[in-house]
Amino acid sequence: MQPSLVAKYGEARLPRYTSYPTAPRFSPAIDVGTYRDWLAATPLDRPASLYLHIPFCRSMCWYCGCHTTITQRDQPILDYLDMLRQEIGLVAARTKAPLNIDHVHFGGGTPTIMQPEEMLALVRLLRERFDFADTAEIAVEIDPRTLEQEMATALGEAGVRRASLGVQSFDPVVQKAINRIQSEEQTMEAVSRLRRAGVDSINFDLIYGLPHQTVESCIETAKAAIAMGPDRFAVFGYAHIPSFKKHQKLIDEKALADAEGRVAQAEAIAATLVAAGYRRIGLDHFARPDDSLALAQQNGQLRRNFQGYTTDACETLIGFGASAIGRMTDGYVQNEIPPGVYAQRIASGRLATVKGYRLTAEDRLRANIIERLMCDFRVDVPAIAAAHGFDPQMLLHGNAKLAMLESDGILENVGGVIRLRDEGRFLIRAVAAAFDAYLEQSGRTHSKAA
Repeated sequence: MQPSLVAKYGEARLPRYTSYPTAPRFSPAIDVGTYRDWLAATPLDRPASLYLHIPFCRSMCWYCGCHTTITQRDQPILDYLDMLRQEIGLVAARTKAPLNIDHVHFGGGTPTIMQPEEMLALVRLLRERFDFADTAEIAVEIDPRTLEQEMATALGEAGVRRASLGVQSFDPVVQKAINRIQSEEQTMEAVSRLRRAGVDSINFDLIYGLPHQTVESCIETAKAAIAMGPDRFAVFGYAHIPSFKKHQKLIDEKALADAEGRVAQAEAIAATLVAAGYRRIGLDHFARPDDSLALAQQNGQLRRNFQGYTTDACETLIGFGASAIGRMTDGYVQNEIPPGVYAQRIASGRLATVKGYRLTAEDRLRANIIERLMCDFRVDVPAIAAAHGFDPQMLLHGNAKLAMLESDGILENVGGVIRLRDEGRFLIRAVAAAFDAYLEQSGRTHSKAA
């Protein structure tokens, strides 16, 4: 990518577009009553997904942007799991019949911070309150530093078949700078334990743009990770927003790469993975050619949700736990963020919904266009506009951001069919932002575009 374009667009703070509208648009106007009505109206003839947020870790990684709490004691975790079970009951009681489930994702924090028997009991409860498809995929996020064989075995017994392991970087200098010491041996042992237990689909998360990272250390980390044989990679750019996450102030800003350096690191990781046989998926994922994610991209069925790129096509996503976001037919809902406040709401017998967003017809149109851009790097605006009953010129005429991107050679626009040039793929968020009607109104600081 031309350095001038990186300098022009790369420092812009833009959403990752895992939803549209994005979370800063959520409002308290969408409350418990709204969520209760939306649950009662949830279609029963279509499958749904579940997300469970476990907001606890044993130590704080200084780069972390998640809603999590550090604890060395088990009691807060046990108390939280009790509230989570109660919330599952409250939600399940408000649908007309048990929902059909195709996907379940445990996120955090560190979901495997609970004891193995607690994980098994939680999955049993979900299966009791919902109807799981025989092919339902259960996935979990894991910190390899804390995974014991007993938990790996429990995950296999619970039906988990996909695990996402945080790697970030194997460079010891970088690890010290982010307060996450994790050896290659620890990571390899976690992979072995999971595979022995039957959790046979493994994803690694890597991060570029961390303090003291170099192109060379990024390549070395990628090669070491490839040797462990994961099926997928997610390669994220570090989002340094200390005003939003106070612990990020512990990171030395002078040790962070500029936009050009970040692009060089990202491209080096991408080239290393592609050379090893992985296919590029969207903005920041990579998968083996026979992986379901690669096949979904090939067939034009790739989707994007709060977990990133996915094969999950469910329109309904039920979120459980503090800060969890759900997606219903009519819009989004989010639970209370502080675990203590969340627990108070659930203990009182109320749903924990604190805010959300009701989708308009135009929101659905723009969301469709942005998702196709993020997934395919191409979108037929007139075709999608027609499917939603809108005039495409509403989106195209006078769109100064889109015109500038075209003038700079980042994209081609032929009759409203927009295609990103290969060299501009890392600026896809800037292209998506050209269709975001709310970006200038959010008042929220996002991560850098490159």
